[in-house]
Amino acid sequence: MVRHSSRIELSLAALKQNINFIRKKIGTDAIFSSVVKADAFGHGIGTFVPMAEKAGIRHFSVASSYEAWEVSEARTKESTIMIMGILYDDDMEWVIKNEVEFFVFDLPRLKKAKAAAEMIGKKAIIHLEVETGGNRTGLEESKLDEALEYIKQHSEWIRFEGFCTHYAGIESLSNQFRTRKQLDKFEKLYERTTQSGIEPNLKHTACSAAALAFPETVMDLVRIGTAHYGMWPSPDIYNVHLQQTGKKRDAPLKRVLTWKTDVMHIKEIKKDEFVGYGTSYQAPRDMKIAVLPLGYSNGYPRTLSNRGEVIIRGKKAPVVGLINMNVFMVDVSHNENVEVGDEVVLIGRQKNHVISIRSFSEFTNAINNELVSRLPDAIPRVAVK
Repeated sequence: MVRHSSRIELSLAALKQNINFIRKKIGTDAIFSSVVKADAFGHGIGTFVPMAEKAGIRHFSVASSYEAWEVSEARTKESTIMIMGILYDDDMEWVIKNEVEFFVFDLPRLKKAKAAAEMIGKKAIIHLEVETGGNRTGLEESKLDEALEYIKQHSEWIRFEGFCTHYAGIESLSNQFRTRKQLDKFEKLYERTTQSGIEPNLKHTACSAAALAFPETVMDLVRIGTAHYGMWPSPDIYNVHLQQTGKKRDAPLKRVLTWKTDVMHIKEIKKDEFVGYGTSYQAPRDMKIAVLPLGYSNGYPRTLSNRGEVIIRGKKAPVVGLINMNVFMVDVSHNENVEVGDEVVLIGRQKNHVISIRSFSEFTNAINNELVSRLPDAIPRVAVK
């Protein structure tokens, strides 16, 4: 089989450690929903979902009906799938037939769900998402009574599985006042819901940041994305963890993803020669350059030009010149034994050196999730122990 220019390894041991750590935070009662939107945050749904099932996960959250289909193709067990975002009318029949759960955040979707369920003779499994102040998706308070009455009237075709909301910026402590207002409003809307004579099976609000730092947000289900991939949602949330544990430093989350490539070519250049396109890098001395076979089209950000680092033969090598579409260069003058075919770590550990997703992101001005979710589908992913 022909090879891709880079490869991604996913560590089952790291994933298990992350899940165990999060479980200690949230307790054993809440359902742990693994958020695998954006191709499992770039980890690859096809590889990550079976691996997560091996780690004990039985619930997956996605952003679209297409992603729900991808999870259904990848899962090996009877795991639950929940759609939090877009669900096209054309996909409603498949979703209901396959008992895929989905958010309802407006009356038209609720009515379409009932109509589709009645047509195929199977209940739609819904989670009613309410607006609490995020102003993204969510049923407005003024429409809640009508929605609840509709669910009651058509309970033979609608299973009221969940009642939920989404916090806006809970990963930043400067937003605590807004988070508190959202949580208070959610509780009031939930009380109104139960007083109406119907009650959902589950209520849920917590994402990774909420679950790790704010125990009052942990209810019947938590939607964990960032954290179980081994990334802290923000420095604020990490600092809250340190305060909660009384530690000065801690590393309970382990990076699941490692990204590697290989040296494609070695080039000897003379002092004052330019490297690559343009004149962004001029050799200050005679140099040895390693050429690597990937670039911004493969998910390696162009903003790392003359700033990034990789690891080769246990030593860091700085990026020199501009990141091209499918190639870039690094300085290995200090690492004379580097040869064509040597393994290169782009994200991960080699011997005593590490390039973390966080440090990688700091150079690019991108958040962790943005960086990994942009890794192309074409890069092969493989699960390792």
